[in-house]
Order: sequence, then structure tokens, then C-alpha cells
Amino acid sequence: MGQPTRGAKDFVQNLVFRAVIGTAMALPYDRRVAFCGRAISRMARFTGWRQRVRDNLRLVMPDLPQDEVERLARKVPENFGRSLIESFSGEEFIARVAGVPLQGGGAAALQEACEAGRPVILITGHFGNHQAPRAALIARGYRVGGLYMPMANAFFNDRYVAELAHLGEPLFERSPRGLAGMVRFLKSGGAVGMVADHYMAHGVPVEFLGRPAWTAVSAAEMAVKYGALVVPIYGLRRPDGLNFDIIADDTVAHGDPVEMTRAINASLEKLVRAHPEQWFWIHRRWKTPPGQ
Repeated sequence: MGQPTRGAKDFVQNLVFRAVIGTAMALPYDRRVAFCGRAISRMARFTGWRQRVRDNLRLVMPDLPQDEVERLARKVPENFGRSLIESFSGEEFIARVAGVPLQGGGAAALQEACEAGRPVILITGHFGNHQAPRAALIARGYRVGGLYMPMANAFFNDRYVAELAHLGEPLFERSPRGLAGMVRFLKSGGAVGMVADHYMAHGVPVEFLGRPAWTAVSAAEMAVKYGALVVPIYGLRRPDGLNFDIIADDTVAHGDPVEMTRAINASLEKLVRAHPEQWFWIHRRWKTPPGQ
């Protein structure tokens, strides 16, 4: 994992993001979310994000009509902008998700495990707003921590992590120290949220959207080692762009960690195919590790 940087480019990017966020935060919540979505979508024309969306779609969905590719090139960064400002909106965002009922085949098992103090690993992806399930469960009184990967821009990362903490703690950085703290929390009967759709050079190639994607199997390994329930969970944005369904998919049975990871990828893939505009196609998800 690369370390966050504080170069001149990072400084300028941070100023732009802070200007957008500062302007948005002056608006009422509904207008704020819509404004930030539009602003980030327009900025994406100049950051290369729209082209990266097109490139990834060409790789895994080569038959997608061009007008749909262009729609997604606009809507994907818009969803990111909405998710970003929601995460900066603290109590207002929590209020949006606090009373949302859990849906899906894993909902009952998740509630039972949290109430019994059984270790739980909540697996999600950069889909919808992946902070929504964590905020919703914490609002219910469950002990839920979050594992996060620092953003590349250190100036922006400092503020981002502070806002994540506002939504709920504990938080664990993806680092040796952070992982050790996360394991202690898990063993104590806590639930830990993990985002599983990062490219990981140390992982294994597991199919995602029809292509091998290098994926960490550590979540599955930890689940087996510590007896944790594994629940794929998502914050699915509703058509109004402001509210969410919290989907707890079928739990993943313990077994071979690679096969468990296949099931985790397959769970996310179902939602991405159904709602492609809500997944973060900007990621370099299908990179090949160095030396391969």
C-alpha cells in the first residue's frame, strides 16, 4: 500500500475538493447532496475519471451500447460525489439511515450475531454509499468498527478520516498496527466492516464481472480463524438519490478462503450488474501485479 502524499498537485486538488465541500455544506441537506454529485461529475471530465470508467466498461462489458457507456461515465462520479458529501454530513446522514430496516437473506443472522456478541465480518464494496450500513448498524447500538484504506492525497485524507470517525468508531487503518487493533476488536465480539473490491497485488485472481481480479483472501481467513459470521452488506441508493436500502445478502459459509472470496465477489457482482451506476468504476480493479 502506497503512503499518502503531500505534493503540490495534492495541495491543489485538496483546495478544489475543499471548495466544493465548503460550498455544499452551506446548503440544506437535499440540495447539498445533489449539488456535490453534479459538481464531482463535471470535475470528472478533467481528472480522467470518465475515461477510466469507459476503459473499465470496455474491458468487462464490451457489448454495452455507447450511449449507456456515456451515461455511466457521468453517473458513476455523480454517485461518488453524493457519497462523499453524505459522509461529511455527520448527524444528518446518520438520521437518513438510522431507521432503515435490514433486508436480504443475511439480515436475521446478522442481527442475531450482533445482539449475541459474536464476531462478524461485514463485507462490502465501493457501491451505493458503503458507509450507510456501518452508520445504520451503529445507530442501532451495535458495536461496529471499520477498516479503511487511506486516500492517496494526505491533505484530504486527514479530513476524510475525521469525518469517518464522526459516523462511528473504532476505525482501523489498513496497516500492521491498524490490523492488529482490528483483530483485537473482532475477537472481543465486535463487527468489522471491510471494503473488499480493492486491487490487491498480494491477493489471488478471483473472477469479478467475468475477468480475474486480484483480491485479498484475508477477510475469509480471519473469519475462519476467529469464528466470525461473514455477511456481504450494501447501502443501495434509492432512485431519489438521497435515501437507501440496507441489503444484508446471504451469509458466506466457512470453508476454503478462496472459495469464500469467490462467493463474496459474486454477491457484489449481482448488485453491480443490476445497478452499474452505483459502483466505483474509476478503480483500477483489473490490474496485473508486477512481475506477472
